[in-house]
Amino acid sequence: MILNYKHYPCMSKKAVCIFSGGLDSTCTLAYVKNNGYQVYALTFRYGQMSEQEVNTAESLAGIIGVEEHKIIDISFMKELYKESRNVLTHSNDINAIPSTFDYSIVVPIRNAVFLTIASAYAFSINATLVAYGAHNDDSIHYPDCRIEFISSIEHALNLAEVDGIKQGIRNSIKIWSPAVEGLGKADLIKIGYKLIGDNIFRTWSCYTNGVLTNSMQRVHCGRCESCNNRRRAFLEAGVKDMTRYAYD
Repeated sequence: MILNYKHYPCMSKKAVCIFSGGLDSTCTLAYVKNNGYQVYALTFRYGQMSEQEVNTAESLAGIIGVEEHKIIDISFMKELYKESRNVLTHSNDINAIPSTFDYSIVVPIRNAVFLTIASAYAFSINATLVAYGAHNDDSIHYPDCRIEFISSIEHALNLAEVDGIKQGIRNSIKIWSPAVEGLGKADLIKIGYKLIGDNIFRTWSCYTNGVLTNSMQRVHCGRCESCNNRRRAFLEAGVKDMTRYAYD
């Protein structure tokens, strides 16, 4: 389970990683870095309810070590997403977040937006790889996590820069995610835990900003769909979950 270098040109060992500070993207970033890439991380503010994930990404980028970490503000998307009624940008009500999957948590083509921006950055710095944390389990519910989508957007984005690629001004890019190698969330946890140890418990999965404890520490809500997925995946991975949840 390693990146197949014959498909990833080595003239430039730069990779752009979409990095939310969540469990999946953190393990993906660590995985890519461990495969010899210089990692340039991008975190997006897109109008999401949880600011805590951005704060977590900023902290983890320093702990894991990246060449550069950029926080990109595209919060204008919140207004564009308004009529989609997705709860991650449309609502500030914690109680509106479902505890199991519902299409209300799907933000329209979010990954396509992120990957387009990340690819523009990759072309600009002559990176050859753009990675994001979509895994096999995501493929069930999220169209922009599926392998068909990955291969299609990779083709489209390279086509958009084909003249620069032909002239040798730009490198072609490969878009990669754990789903490409059939890795699920539990697989990512096993990989991430080996690479970053207990720092894996610093990741932020909660769709909300969590709950403040009496000691003023912010902990996962423990009720939303993402918290429930996190718990389940640690159990499947056989790694004791040291994450603090407000509700069990």
